[in-house]
Amino acid sequence: MDTISASDITPEHLFRSRREFVRNTSALILGSFALAACGSIASQPAAGGATVAPGQTKGTADELGDALTSFDAVTGYNNYYEFTTTKEGVAELAQNFKTTPWTLEVGGMVNKPQKIAIEDLLKRYPQEERIYRHRCVEGWSMVIPWTGFALNKLLKDAEPTAQAKYVRFESVMRPSEMPGQSSPWYTWPYVEGLRLDEAMNDLALLVTGVYGKPALPQNGAPLRLAVPWKYGFKSIKAIVKIELVDTQPTSLWMAAAPNEYGFYANVNPDVPHPRWSQATERRIGELSRRKTLPFNGYAEQVAKLYDGMDLRANY
Repeated sequence: MDTISASDITPEHLFRSRREFVRNTSALILGSFALAACGSIASQPAAGGATVAPGQTKGTADELGDALTSFDAVTGYNNYYEFTTTKEGVAELAQNFKTTPWTLEVGGMVNKPQKIAIEDLLKRYPQEERIYRHRCVEGWSMVIPWTGFALNKLLKDAEPTAQAKYVRFESVMRPSEMPGQSSPWYTWPYVEGLRLDEAMNDLALLVTGVYGKPALPQNGAPLRLAVPWKYGFKSIKAIVKIELVDTQPTSLWMAAAPNEYGFYANVNPDVPHPRWSQATERRIGELSRRKTLPFNGYAEQVAKLYDGMDLRANY
């Protein structure tokens, strides 16, 4: 049902052409979405992720040498239950979702609570591109060139208090545009959470774009999270609220199926889902399966966060 052929992987010459087009027309694209100018996009490497500034052409693979998943697959094969449980139907249902105006509220246990319009957020934090692996709990994966900025920059500016232990994220609640939110099987709006030290890790990225372009609604526009060492459901989309709290948040999936989805959701090939193995995965665009890497291949950057923890009990 969800097989995408190897030919859907973007050929390098097309990827290079797309990059050149984005570079040459960035003023139009970024102006329409209020992104920072390309010249202000940081190009320093992010720990564990391949980083490329828009307009450069070396970003055709992640740091492990795995090719990017095609643009069509990244934007056309999406889990987004606020719209539908059918992956191939998300893009069509989301096409009229309004991403402007948009305001992010940052509050809770912070010294500097804020309400920030998306345009001001993008001006405040220089955007950079990071190529991340994305591993779904369902057993499929992608390699995606996200654009955004480190979550820790926003959190540091908000100044968490000493009592803050966790970060709670909340998505927009808009059932008139998101028909899936009428489903009684889930507790809406979508909520997710990270421990504060996880959120402060440099890999945690607030995403505003993909493939050098502003993110599309089906990818979680205008603001989503990317936590590449965790299963994809942790990477909450269409964020409107970030709160610093002292107790562990209960996420939508924890509430829906607590025996299957825990708080941490770290990619762990040694801990199977109750209904399937997590030892292997199918990369979209490939026919065969590959071994799943602990922490999705980012163990060097994040394993220390879980020293002494039983990762089977804290799944």
